[in-house]
Amino acid sequence: MSTYRRLRAGATALTLAALLLGATACGGTTRENSGDDSGGAQASGAADPDARLREGLKIAFLPKQVNNPYFTTSDNGGKEAVTEIKGEFKEVGPSEASASSQVSYINTLSQQGMDVIVTSANDPNAICGALNQAKAAGAKIVTFDSDTKPECRQIFVNQVTAEGIAENQVKLVSQQIGGEGEIAILSATANATNQNAWIALMKEELKKPEYSKIKLVTVAYGNDDDQKSFQEMQGLLQSYPNLKGVISPTTVGVAAAARYLSGSQYKGKVKLTGLGTPNQMREYVKDGTVDAFALWNPADLGYLAAYAGAALASGQITGAENDKFKAGRLGEFTVGKDGVVVLGPPTVFDKSNIDQFQF
Repeated sequence: MSTYRRLRAGATALTLAALLLGATACGGTTRENSGDDSGGAQASGAADPDARLREGLKIAFLPKQVNNPYFTTSDNGGKEAVTEIKGEFKEVGPSEASASSQVSYINTLSQQGMDVIVTSANDPNAICGALNQAKAAGAKIVTFDSDTKPECRQIFVNQVTAEGIAENQVKLVSQQIGGEGEIAILSATANATNQNAWIALMKEELKKPEYSKIKLVTVAYGNDDDQKSFQEMQGLLQSYPNLKGVISPTTVGVAAAARYLSGSQYKGKVKLTGLGTPNQMREYVKDGTVDAFALWNPADLGYLAAYAGAALASGQITGAENDKFKAGRLGEFTVGKDGVVVLGPPTVFDKSNIDQFQF
């Protein structure tokens, strides 16, 4: 396999990004208003690309769940960016990735007078009410990794296009199982916006003639919980004795699935790919459990999300299509349709390159 294989995502980015959030009590905080507080993805007022980034911005990251290695990495990237722009960084979040678990954190952050709330949504609808209230109170809303409905935020920082993820994941599993056989998908939560979009497109990708001999037998959900994902992987192999491969497009799921495979009779026989971090997956690549998997750099994802939020709060952008802003070391980005900013194509990791990455 080549050292760097990248998805064709049609994106504009240099590397990749992260996420964050925090909570303490304060009250009566006032903010300068700039842009849209009405609840729409398109902001009112004109963007000023020459405006200076405001110092002292309060930027909070709210991941799907804390103590998740993926979000820990992305949070650190967000903190790096907030430090660069001389802002105040917070990180808060639930310990379990359930649909409504983020609502109370959003309400608290709004009460604390955050200038920017950056969140990865566990559900596209469940947090919309709270986010719209936060916008009405003056906060700018950036989603990353997993989106809400567009009207609930100003910007969505996407890792890569959903089409690119689907193409990459199906191609990887096809290469590893020789282009034929039964496969399954081990996802995160049943309501995760990004997961569902990727899975729907994977199903479409599998309809192409080159994948006609591959059959998707089921989609299982590990709820982004290590033990639940481990058990689901075990259950897949017991329920489908002819299974040839598994795609797990979630960092928690793919690591748990690899751990199960590595100690089972299926090691080397059932192929596993997905989206994982090099540090989580290194041992499984080196011991032959996993041939290859993919991911963007989550630290860069959080970094980009923080800069997007700062650009909104400073009036450089409004979230309108074709707005442009600079994101520190990652360079310039352009806002696309529906307020979407794309980080860029992820890297495929295998034995030839995995030691070049530490995250």
